[in-house]
Amino acid sequence: QQATDSARMALTTSMRSALEAGEFTVVYQPIVALPGGQLRGVEALLRWDHPTLGELPPEAFIELAESSGAITPLGRWVMETACAQAAEWHRVRPGGAPFISVNLSAQQATDPGFVGDVARIMAGTGLPFRLLQLELTESALVGADSRPLETLQELSAMGVRIAADDFGSGYSNLAYLRRLPVGSLKLSASFIKELWPDGPTDEPVIAALAGLAHRLGLEVTVEGVETSEQARQLCALGCDTAQGWYYAAAVPGHDITAVLRDPAPPSFPRRTLPHG
Repeated sequence: QQATDSARMALTTSMRSALEAGEFTVVYQPIVALPGGQLRGVEALLRWDHPTLGELPPEAFIELAESSGAITPLGRWVMETACAQAAEWHRVRPGGAPFISVNLSAQQATDPGFVGDVARIMAGTGLPFRLLQLELTESALVGADSRPLETLQELSAMGVRIAADDFGSGYSNLAYLRRLPVGSLKLSASFIKELWPDGPTDEPVIAALAGLAHRLGLEVTVEGVETSEQARQLCALGCDTAQGWYYAAAVPGHDITAVLRDPAPPSFPRRTLPHG
């Protein structure tokens, strides 16, 4: 336990200097239409290229960033990086650029300067507001009080998309969404795996969720799609978009740029995806 605590403390204290040293990177995973696989959006995913521990996923450090307050500068950097990349995609393919989806912590949503930061970043990058989606976890949305709710409403009024992330991992309560400016649900990968440990055995649950979401005017995205059979079943059950290894892993931004430069409609899975 002492060793674990020491390791956590070391990560926490080095986080801000790591940001200045350029150890953090953003990779991008496609979000595609069901059926067909046409590119609709891209989720920005943060990685820490730690000099001694190697590549660390967000689960290894985001909680530490939130508890230490480092999430504010880190989140701002991710937003700036992702929006700049999405603006490039918009210039490459102005009629069919994907939206960029960025994860937002509850702490960021309570920051009184956050809406101003978003407006400044969008103006600086030239990215249209309609091409930005912010994802908050279901638990963060359920616990939203007046400050984050006001923030989300302001962002929605500006044209920013709002998504409820990891839906199904906690409350799974659609009723609370009626008071929030949420436009889409993202069903968690763990939720799908629990439903389908050996195959699609509980389709009625997903179909019911999709049906209720659609009645509320919400789109449904499913994460963690790993096989063509899962993709086919989820499409039949009414899900609108999907992401996961079946379509594409998270890749550097220039790989998505190369796909968008191809005159063919951008769709996944692809036989080859440039990487480097």
